[in-house]
Amino acid sequence: MNTISTDASAVAEIRGAVKRYGGVLALDHVDFAIHAGEVRALLGKNGAGKSTLIRLLTGAERPDAGEIHLGGSRVPDNPDTLARHAAGVGVRVVYQELSLVPDMSIEENLYLGAWPRKAGVLDYDAMRKGASAALARVGLDNLDPRQWVATLTAAERQLVEIARALMGQPRLVILDEPTSSLTDRESRRVLDAVRQMSANGIAVIYVSHRMKEIREIAQTATVMRDGRASPTHRLAEMTDADIVELMLGHGQTAAQETLRSYVRDEIALSVTRLCAPPKLVDVELTLKRGEVLGIAGLLGSGRSELVRAIAGLDPVSNGELVFRGKRHTRWNYRQLLARGLGFTPESRKEQGIFPQLGVDENIVLTAPCKVSRYGMLSAARVHDAAAAVIRSMGIKAGTPAIPISTLSGGNQQKAVIGRWVHAQAQILLLDEPTRGVDVDAKQQIYTIMRALAAEGNSVIFVSSELEELPLVCDRVAVIRDGRIAEELTAPAITTQALMVACLFET
Repeated sequence: MNTISTDASAVAEIRGAVKRYGGVLALDHVDFAIHAGEVRALLGKNGAGKSTLIRLLTGAERPDAGEIHLGGSRVPDNPDTLARHAAGVGVRVVYQELSLVPDMSIEENLYLGAWPRKAGVLDYDAMRKGASAALARVGLDNLDPRQWVATLTAAERQLVEIARALMGQPRLVILDEPTSSLTDRESRRVLDAVRQMSANGIAVIYVSHRMKEIREIAQTATVMRDGRASPTHRLAEMTDADIVELMLGHGQTAAQETLRSYVRDEIALSVTRLCAPPKLVDVELTLKRGEVLGIAGLLGSGRSELVRAIAGLDPVSNGELVFRGKRHTRWNYRQLLARGLGFTPESRKEQGIFPQLGVDENIVLTAPCKVSRYGMLSAARVHDAAAAVIRSMGIKAGTPAIPISTLSGGNQQKAVIGRWVHAQAQILLLDEPTRGVDVDAKQQIYTIMRALAAEGNSVIFVSSELEELPLVCDRVAVIRDGRIAEELTAPAITTQALMVACLFET
């Protein structure tokens, strides 16, 4: 691999940047530079340092050590003016989570915070003229600037965000996973906009895990790992193996430690030709009794959509579900709960807990009949049932009645899983159950999953952290572009094999 050195003509440059958050070293003496018209892919696993690097370039953070140069001059160290300085020299960013206001028009969103005025009132004529020009730059000249954002498609909203970033005189535009929620056809429009930016001399940092479009759109790549940045590489000279090695490092190819298998021949759940537009297309999946089945895939691949469709939470347009021996062409969440389904959502705080209720109430709410007497909840039974789950799950709580919001994230998550242990669910769909918890809590959750499998239960485990799947799964299904692209079976599940299956078409 040939590397590219930095020079003084860079639109943006970082020299020897160090950034710590508490005891965590987020950036470790990072050097980075990008030039006019260059499309740079910024690659790396979750937690590699990509977001911190972006925050330095946009002025949202300042480095603990090192220098930031934008537009040929060093950025001042004053934290109160960093973001203003970055915006003033033409740095723009479009984050993965879109910031448009749905109940406002396109033109109002484009000028939000900087509305043109004439004689002290909003100048809608100037706003409309400027908005039309901005939309035309990203191929949206067919849209009426007065149209509400709420009526736009996902691709149109993404392009409106990019159009807003292009207003003024941008010199560097940072796109953070701009196509993660888009279909292939919709993604084409975003890539066309990136090509146009590059042709106009705008530098683009393109953050994505979609290697097919990365190779199509970017000329160069920087790979982040453990807070360090690789030298700049020309993508045309990098093989797939080169990219994986830079992202993972050496010594991560060994097979997983052999897990004791509890997998039985009995099929607990299967889906056939499952379609849930726009994400899922003809998904085929089987889960056996006593199996922990991992679901791996890149952001936007359809991981969460798959388990939500299986659980009956999202509508499906086609497909068949076999759940504990019974076939369904139509099904819903309540129906499956009654037959032994358990589901933990991706967002624990927003959808998984009732923060003001006690740990005990959060645990027993899935099966209140088990702690009732004569149709009324029994305080003694609620206490005893919750205490039993707290003991078995290793939940650290002063008393069962303590508000669940006072627990750590890991203990909250164990309580969320524990409610399905209380309900005696036999098939559990766990969507990112280890997100936002510490290392010890993760290990405890892995142990819980294996214990559930040992008892004959079946678990689908969705995770964005590829490293943890070999630690707990009997099998991993890799979803790519809404389809199951590949399956790996223990003991041949490795982080490298999963990364290759997620990133590259075979």
